[in-house]
Amino acid sequence: MIVHTLSATQRAACAIVTAAQMAQVDARTIEGYGVSLIQMMENAGRNLANLAHDRFLAGDARGRSVHVLAGSGGNGGGVLAAARRLHGWGAEVQVWLAQPDTLSAAAAQQWLSLQRLGVRLGAGEAPGDGADLLLDGLLGYRLRGQPMGRYAELIAQANAADVPILAMDLPSGLDPDHGGISAVAVRATATLTLAAPKPGLLAEAARAMVGELYLADIGVPPAVYADLGLASAAAMVDVFALDEVLRWV
Repeated sequence: MIVHTLSATQRAACAIVTAAQMAQVDARTIEGYGVSLIQMMENAGRNLANLAHDRFLAGDARGRSVHVLAGSGGNGGGVLAAARRLHGWGAEVQVWLAQPDTLSAAAAQQWLSLQRLGVRLGAGEAPGDGADLLLDGLLGYRLRGQPMGRYAELIAQANAADVPILAMDLPSGLDPDHGGISAVAVRATATLTLAAPKPGLLAEAARAMVGELYLADIGVPPAVYADLGLASAAAMVDVFALDEVLRWV
């Protein structure tokens, strides 16, 4: 996969969306254009898996150990979809669920698929131990406050491991709007943000936590951004004209 880098002109025209605006984008996409949450989740998972495969696994997932941290919501479902694809490409996948009993319907569906494929929960070891790559899908743009409990524990274990971390949408514990960093936050090697960048990812203070920043098309119609007054449809067409995964800078 050749990853194109967005030009300064494309970056300037691209929508930059707050958490509240991203919630509107999601709702408008689903309710206004009939694109389902599962469709967007699958697109996010495919793009994360492709980036993991080419950027971190040297283009061959066979026999490589991938540890996956999944929360209960959309980010958790997306990272589980990525895990399923990597498993299908020969990776040895293990999953850590922050709250197995509170998975959303979409995330639960993704986990059920993995279970039927024989993917197991990590047990008796900390995430990252012996892994080639760790995927962070614990918390997304709806984060409010500091990660607590099992979320905080998994984040601390991930940071302690000497393993590259690829975060979905934004590193868990990073404020999507302002780039504020919680006392416990994932220190990512790279981040694949979904649909449009969040302003917190572009904050100078967050740069070390975000790592390399990539942008993924998850199937949001360009017209959605125009409908909400966030960017022109033409600008968003231009952003993803070359590919569905792009390097921000």
